Amino acid sequence: MVLNQWLPAAHRGDAVGDNARRLRNLIRKRGIESHIYALSIDDNLTGDIRYFDHQDSKLGDVTILHFAVPSPMTNAFASLPRGRVLQYHNVTPSHFFAPYDTGIFKLANLGRTELKSLIGHTDVVLADSNFNRLELEQMGFTNTSVMPILVRPERITTAQNHVVLEASLNDDLANILFVGRIAPNKKIEDHLRLAEHYKRYVDTDYRFIFIGRTDTVPHYYNTLRALIAEYDMPPDRFIFTGPVSETELATYYKTASVYVSLSEHEGFCVPLIEAMAANVPVLAYGATAVPETLGGAGVCFTPKDLEYAAELLGLLVYDDDLRLSVLTGQRQRLLDFGPASVETSVDNLLEACSLS
Repeated sequence: MVLNQWLPAAHRGDAVGDNARRLRNLIRKRGIESHIYALSIDDNLTGDIRYFDHQDSKLGDVTILHFAVPSPMTNAFASLPRGRVLQYHNVTPSHFFAPYDTGIFKLANLGRTELKSLIGHTDVVLADSNFNRLELEQMGFTNTSVMPILVRPERITTAQNHVVLEASLNDDLANILFVGRIAPNKKIEDHLRLAEHYKRYVDTDYRFIFIGRTDTVPHYYNTLRALIAEYDMPPDRFIFTGPVSETELATYYKTASVYVSLSEHEGFCVPLIEAMAANVPVLAYGATAVPETLGGAGVCFTPKDLEYAAELLGLLVYDDDLRLSVLTGQRQRLLDFGPASVETSVDNLLEACSLS
């Protein structure tokens, strides 16, 4: 038996790619041959992942297509004779990109069109979250089920600290952390507005740190920089790191006072789980899949009242009793993503594919 996975792009540190590699390793541990094929591969993954034009890419007894963007893999997947497993990671709605990049706007629209073309051409349909599953059902997919992303919190908890970085972050400022690509659906402009309220009503000793690629939507990133200047905010209090190493990422988490998510569209949101693993209290706007991923942990608020959010942020930074209560709840929630849950998810997948 051979179980293959198809990824449009293989990037280290990307939630979808990391999930695929972990799944492959767990499948191999069960004695099943498994490979990952991608259209593009980061240099540091060469040798670990095969290119899609490899002669064996279409020969799997089971093929999992990880769908998040349109690609030539979609039609190839639909034409496979058997064992077609769709794993849906969500496509960000195009309207978020309309003001900033017409190319990505069109790509997002194409993504949903391609996704719908797979209706009737799948044998198993999986989604990262029930939010994603319901979206698939509304499109017309049937027999859908949920297989959460196989989170790897140990990449945060067991990584060595970056000593120099840690020393620079352990000053008198509260480190307010966000991890993810700098894209319009993440609503980074609301983080800037939150900072303005926080400075005005709570404290001036803050530093907002944004970890993730800034070149995904360049016009959006430039707009954020312009907002910082327009608000006359001290630029050294808003750090955009770009991509970082796992050692650096773990250090940013471990020195964070609070993790903040103000995103308005998430299909799962892995950083929420990573923040829990790093013992960092989470403050999150409750949109799309975020409440589901938090599962009652952290501090989840709606509607998006940023003055109220600034007050909550101040409490999480300075109220030790509240922090302890929140962290206790997060540690309990983290158990739901532990090794036993991961093993069960893999076994359920193999059973659905008739490989168990």
